Amino acid sequence: MVTGDEKVKFHRVLFPPYQKIPKPRRRTELGLLLLVWIIIALLYSLTFIGSKNHLPPHVVTFLGILLCLTMGIHLVNRWLVPHSNPVLLPLATLLNGLGYVEIVRWNPPAAQQQATWTILGAVLYTLTLLVVRRTRDLDRYRYIILVIAIILLLSPLFPIVGTSINGARLWVHFGTTLQFQPVEIGKILLVIFFASYFTQKKELLSLSTLRFGNRLVLDPKPLIPVLATWGLAMMVLGAENDIGFAMLLFTLFIAMLWVATGRSLYLLLGVVLFAVGGFLAIHFFHQVNERIAIWLNPWPLAQGNGLQLVQSYYSLATGGVGGTGLGLGQAGLYVPFLTSDMIFTAVGEEMGFMGSSIVIIIFALMVGAGLNIAQRARSEFAKLCATGLTIIIGFQSFFIMAGVLRLLPFTGITLPFVARGGSSLIANYVVIALLLRISDETGPDWITDSAERKPAHARR
Repeated sequence: MVTGDEKVKFHRVLFPPYQKIPKPRRRTELGLLLLVWIIIALLYSLTFIGSKNHLPPHVVTFLGILLCLTMGIHLVNRWLVPHSNPVLLPLATLLNGLGYVEIVRWNPPAAQQQATWTILGAVLYTLTLLVVRRTRDLDRYRYIILVIAIILLLSPLFPIVGTSINGARLWVHFGTTLQFQPVEIGKILLVIFFASYFTQKKELLSLSTLRFGNRLVLDPKPLIPVLATWGLAMMVLGAENDIGFAMLLFTLFIAMLWVATGRSLYLLLGVVLFAVGGFLAIHFFHQVNERIAIWLNPWPLAQGNGLQLVQSYYSLATGGVGGTGLGLGQAGLYVPFLTSDMIFTAVGEEMGFMGSSIVIIIFALMVGAGLNIAQRARSEFAKLCATGLTIIIGFQSFFIMAGVLRLLPFTGITLPFVARGGSSLIANYVVIALLLRISDETGPDWITDSAERKPAHARR
């Protein structure tokens, strides 16, 4: 009878890179991808039938490109992360395909760009897995990563390359064709820095070591550098008139600090900082004041800046429970920026409450998979990094969907993988690649399970 420990020793001697043993997770991933291909092909065909009464003229080409692209990423996973989570890539592919169907419905030229960005996202996905072979390597360069993140956040304010679009100065451009949002990459680098810093200072941030009279309290000194970093990011995003990413980075900072230390005091600190920051933003930033006014009562502004949300509400009401049907909606005729800021409206009108709920469930599954990866990670840095990357996907999707549904003020950030936008799409593929790298480092399930079944003294 071969014991679990003997299996582990046998595996480590014969297959040190974890490359040559069977890959049951990759077979699961391939089966899920096959199901995703069928779903996307049906949605694509139904959209053309509903809007133009015929099948798409290049459906075979579309399916061929989709098959080659996703199979290429799947083979990359078999090669570089054979024991990673099998669910994340199919879920991301499904969201990406659903978004492409809505984009090609309302803006065919933009759909061609989205397809190009998807290919670039797959390339960056592969490069990320090739460069980041061990997550601990990221931990070693925390301050270099921080400097790069700050430069990326500041770059839209530079006079030559910075560009303002729709009141937000978030873009940098090179020439007349290439432009992107550096904050999309900057947020990933800030996750890595926060994870590294919080891991290093965990005890100082969580234990009361400073004597104040007859009591021991938390020493605020270790928190000063990271508070300064967060404050700089908030000021930069305020200067760039971007509410969405300011909220996202604020939530990211507080959530990672709380997860790292387990001290509810930091949640209280977050509430206080949010209240102070919100008060200052309302009084000093016109865009914030305007967004809140639209959120509270958009109808008096229906002929101005409230038009987008008012028309969105009518489109969602038209969709009802079951939707108007793919290709039969009218939101694109009335809702500005439908394929970027308001793509959740397009889904809600044509697929109804049921389709919108499916999208929410997909994001919930992605968040669950990310938190599972964080829970199983081998190092504290990897755990916190996976948590931060999951927070990016979860809260970014929550903020934009809640804004469309009027649960929160509308922020204008993109819905991950679904909305039109090259910077966001590429950055989100990098996020998935980093999560799968962390997942792969846990090794095969039967090795992890055998280690978990050991007594506590044996694991130590």
